[in-house]
Amino acid sequence: MFSNVKSFGVSGVGGYEVSVEVFITNGLPGFEVVGLPDAAVKEARERVRAAIKNNGYKFPVSRMTVNLAPADKKKAGTVYDLPILIGILAAAGDIKAPAEDCAFVGELSLTGELRRINGALPMAIAAMRSGIKKLFVPEENAPEAAFAKEIEVYPVKNISQLIGHLKGEELIEAAVAPEPEELNRNIPDFSDVKAQENVKRAFEIAAAGGHNILVIGPPGAGKSMMAKRLPGIMPDMSREEIIECTEIHSVSGLTSRETPIVCQRPFRSPHHTVSSAGLAGGGTVPRPGEISLAHNGVLFLDELPEFRSDALEVLRQPLEDGEVTVSRVSGSVTFPSRFMLVCAMNPCKCGWYGHPSGRCKCSEKDVRRYHSRISGPLLDRIDIIVEVPALEYDELKRREPAESSKDIKKRVNAARQMQRARYGEQSTMCNAHIGTKELREFCALDDEAETLMKEAFEAMGLSARSYDRILRVSRTIADLAGSENIQSEHIAEAIQFRSYEFI
Repeated sequence: MFSNVKSFGVSGVGGYEVSVEVFITNGLPGFEVVGLPDAAVKEARERVRAAIKNNGYKFPVSRMTVNLAPADKKKAGTVYDLPILIGILAAAGDIKAPAEDCAFVGELSLTGELRRINGALPMAIAAMRSGIKKLFVPEENAPEAAFAKEIEVYPVKNISQLIGHLKGEELIEAAVAPEPEELNRNIPDFSDVKAQENVKRAFEIAAAGGHNILVIGPPGAGKSMMAKRLPGIMPDMSREEIIECTEIHSVSGLTSRETPIVCQRPFRSPHHTVSSAGLAGGGTVPRPGEISLAHNGVLFLDELPEFRSDALEVLRQPLEDGEVTVSRVSGSVTFPSRFMLVCAMNPCKCGWYGHPSGRCKCSEKDVRRYHSRISGPLLDRIDIIVEVPALEYDELKRREPAESSKDIKKRVNAARQMQRARYGEQSTMCNAHIGTKELREFCALDDEAETLMKEAFEAMGLSARSYDRILRVSRTIADLAGSENIQSEHIAEAIQFRSYEFI
């Protein structure tokens, strides 16, 4: 007796098809799972056995072999519990074999209830691409999987309900994809930030062009406060960006019934003790790190010099390439990592260098040693560097609200719309990520701007990468001003954001 049930697995952040083949024959009773299963997959034997018996079915007292094909690819996790159970019942003749366009994923409890799994959206997208029309998933995963569209996703509570549906006795209603607008969370507002207009302008430019930014100032000046409000002024996410982010968070187990999809730009703020593997990703079965969880969003590194140097250097290649490759003995996995790097640091070890109170006792040598913890190549990849001054008493006691995030976001969205029109409506490219070809085409300078740029290049000793980054920031400033061409004042403002004394 033989049956073949379609299922899916996850590799990296993408899904792939798995055929669950069940063969029951005479011989000494046994239950073997083959096809490179890990420990969790092997343990499915006991969960499936208990679930079958607890739902009133007879577990075959025969020799059973379950093959997970392709057999040369490592299978991990508990997603194969449900297709193994369906395969056994079909091979034993207790139920009719499912149709070719049906697939099953899910973890079983001993009583036959279905539990939530990781990676539902990547598997649903893989199922859609494989021609699957009906996908059966645990009830908690159904809203997430339904976001794939073009495929019917059925939420399953337990085995009895599923078998009743397969027999046509009581049909399960297909899940409806959630609407992103209904899942918006509250984000702190820039109207809470007093004064600091120059710094808020820098954050607005960074959000409009997707630029990396470093803010430097004494404790309590508002560096972290403004960084946490950045997602509230970043442009709205496209459907493609929502799917990309949700896939990453899904395989990491960060989606839930309340937040089945990631519809707001991620904001990740790892502690400065994080390891290089914690940032880049890793593990025996590679999982995304912080830089991938921040994909299409913000990676905020507070107290930048306190991070380990090897962890910071991990950022260099992903900042350029927009992806990170994790290699292990079992193979290599590439995770997307197109994020906006936001860093904050004090001007010195004590934090009060240059403060009018004179409370800082650090020498200039101490200050330079503190700044030297950040490598030149990493600083070269930061587009905007801005100082955050300490607030005066008169600024703190102001009662009138500052400009809201909603108003700032309108300008950011308008600038991004100009970029979409320039680079293609379907493109998610922003000014920070344009290549050499686009720089030559869209960042041409007139004579006055060219002269200013040349003077800055020679006076500041800029590298070729820094030169390109000033051009990109200038392009964003021009977009915020609604200008088709880069003017000298746009270049001047961009240069201002790279003129920090110790960098």
